Amino acid sequence: MAKKVSKQSKADDLAQAVVAPGAQLTDNMGHAVADDQNSLKISARGPTLLEDFLLREKIHHFDHERIPERIVHARGAAAHGYFELTESLAPYTTAQVLTEVGAQTPVFTRFSTVAGSRGSADTARDVRGFAVRFYTQQGNWDIVGNNIPVFFIQDAIKFPDLIHSVKPEPHNEIPQAASAHDTFYDFVSLTPESMHMLMWVHSARGLPRSFSMMEGFGVHTFRLINAQGHSTYVKFHWKPLLGAHSLVWDEAQKIAGKDADFHRRTMWDTIDQGGTLEWELGVQLFTQEQAAKWDFDVLDATKLVPEDLVPVKRVGRMVLNRNPDNYFAETEQVGYMTTNILPGIDFTDDPLLQGRNFSYLDTQLSRLGSPNWQQLPINRPLRPATNNQRDGHMRQSINPGRVSYYPNTLGDGQPGEVKQGAYVSYPEEISGSKLRRRPESFADHYGQARLFWNSQTPIEREHIVKSLQFELSKVETRAIRVRMLDHLEKINGVLASQVALAIGEAARSKQTAMPGGSADSADETALLAGATSPTSASGKLQQTKGLSLEVGQPKSPKGRKVAVLAANGANADQISAVLKALKTAGAAGDVVGTHLGDLGGVTATKTLGNTDAVLYDAVLVPGGAKSVQALMRQGDAYAFLAEAYKHGKPVGALGEGTELLTSSELGRLIRAVSASPASGTPAAAVSATPPAQGDAVQSLSEVGTARLLSGAGAAQLAAHGVFVGSNGGTQAAITSFVTALAQHRFWNRPGLAQVPA
Repeated sequence: MAKKVSKQSKADDLAQAVVAPGAQLTDNMGHAVADDQNSLKISARGPTLLEDFLLREKIHHFDHERIPERIVHARGAAAHGYFELTESLAPYTTAQVLTEVGAQTPVFTRFSTVAGSRGSADTARDVRGFAVRFYTQQGNWDIVGNNIPVFFIQDAIKFPDLIHSVKPEPHNEIPQAASAHDTFYDFVSLTPESMHMLMWVHSARGLPRSFSMMEGFGVHTFRLINAQGHSTYVKFHWKPLLGAHSLVWDEAQKIAGKDADFHRRTMWDTIDQGGTLEWELGVQLFTQEQAAKWDFDVLDATKLVPEDLVPVKRVGRMVLNRNPDNYFAETEQVGYMTTNILPGIDFTDDPLLQGRNFSYLDTQLSRLGSPNWQQLPINRPLRPATNNQRDGHMRQSINPGRVSYYPNTLGDGQPGEVKQGAYVSYPEEISGSKLRRRPESFADHYGQARLFWNSQTPIEREHIVKSLQFELSKVETRAIRVRMLDHLEKINGVLASQVALAIGEAARSKQTAMPGGSADSADETALLAGATSPTSASGKLQQTKGLSLEVGQPKSPKGRKVAVLAANGANADQISAVLKALKTAGAAGDVVGTHLGDLGGVTATKTLGNTDAVLYDAVLVPGGAKSVQALMRQGDAYAFLAEAYKHGKPVGALGEGTELLTSSELGRLIRAVSASPASGTPAAAVSATPPAQGDAVQSLSEVGTARLLSGAGAAQLAAHGVFVGSNGGTQAAITSFVTALAQHRFWNRPGLAQVPA
């Protein structure tokens, strides 16, 4: 029996492979090096000598530092942590990691995009890999999942075609990390089973805000097997404690240029600063008899089990709290496999899963170059591997003795077979003819796509429409675009019509609205609110919880990041109060200055020139007349406000900071928002409260007759996520602003199409 595993066990195991820098420079064989800066030559300007073994070794190692990147999921980032079970699943499984409540099992979790290369951007519209390795006392267990619970295809034999179609087109290697091109839509328009997954990818799920605000799914139906040998079907879910939230497409594209490492940087910084990323493990448990009664097949990877049909039972939590010491040795060399499972867990006959079970082992040999890849520190299990496998490229284990076979007597019959507690496959009875055929129960390709569509709020439907409008407008072949419209019409006629109008085709329904630009269209959103479709293959449900990112998601300011715009002369007390309030709420703020360093009692860590509003969840302008006057001479400061407003993020201004707000292009829109709903005239917004010290406004710009300080006008603004405070209202505005971070977006803002950003 292996020793008891704790959350520290894998860290201790990896520590054995950690090598300190050392005081003396040596080559790889331990020879001391006197000069690492100059090759061995005949005279200072003469030819380099072949006998310079130090040069040869250094260049030799450099030439072979890289391994083949993953064909898919090449762009990734990972972190260490632990899993703690909170409710035992002993009635369903013998897997100790799922039965021992309170035990903390080490995990290594890798997040990734699918289509792009290692050098692509984090924020591409794509599926995200969500792979979790548990280093258990029974061996390694991997849940190799995605942030979407379904997949594009039903049978693994189509996987090479899917990936070939979505990768950059082979004749010109364009576009990178993008599906908006002809070959992808040529394939999916001829593959109706892809329609459900396509809806997920074009929704906000394809643009997660961060790894910590992203759900994970095991995708396939697995089995749990209990001590009596009884089987229960299971679907695995990871539910983020911060809730699942997203970017919008316009900002995702801009982030790709401003910070291609946006997601990995956010995770690294969070952990590096002492924070954690946390999820709850959930399971959907159901019997084979239950599944047989449903109007969809649980072995079909293009289908999910609706949460209204089978609720998600939360049984544990995962905490990521330690960054890797070395990206290559850990994140790049980790090799996940769907076949890494434990006694008490088994596969089903899902044909996509069956193909993955072959593919993962095969690809590790290709990438890592040796059948001994499991001996790499990040891959080796905490339970020692003892078997008769020997030799091979880069073998690390030294196995003494003369016996490397079983059965044997010369080695006392060891290592011997394990009769109790070993992995045993579920003895499912199977009979039938060998054939290449898709089951009839896999035939409905549109019913759950409609269920997903129906379960989205109007603004989420708007974002699906806009994504499809964008992507299909990039497809150059009209016949492919029209085929895609035919599929969309089978999901929803209004959806198909709105996409059709944007790509120059006739509408498929009588009701239409003019599509907008990069901003949301209020008319289109209003039209989509009533655009629902009858479902099928959905357990007789017309909609279900768990699919929308706007309904039922936890909301918290934790993990949010705020840009505080400032220049010399900024109100240090206000900035200090803002940063303190953010920290208390679990959020963070960067002072974004006209230059780095001291601004007069305030330190700028970013500048208007080296960062951007799209990298933040909100923007706030504190007071200080000199600071605000300097910001008003900076177009970048106005751009920060415009971008934040357009993308529905909270915007705040304190004291003189309201001048920047009202003098920007947003001023006219803000005036309309703050107009009194009763009279239609600008509200009296000046509080009678005496100014607090350091909070007075020396002068206040006006937009028309609207003075934006506090009172009724400020309340109207706050409803749209714009918070202003001065003349004693600063602290209340700060509190409201920080609280609003939890809402993430304010979708109801007027005039978005007019924002020049």
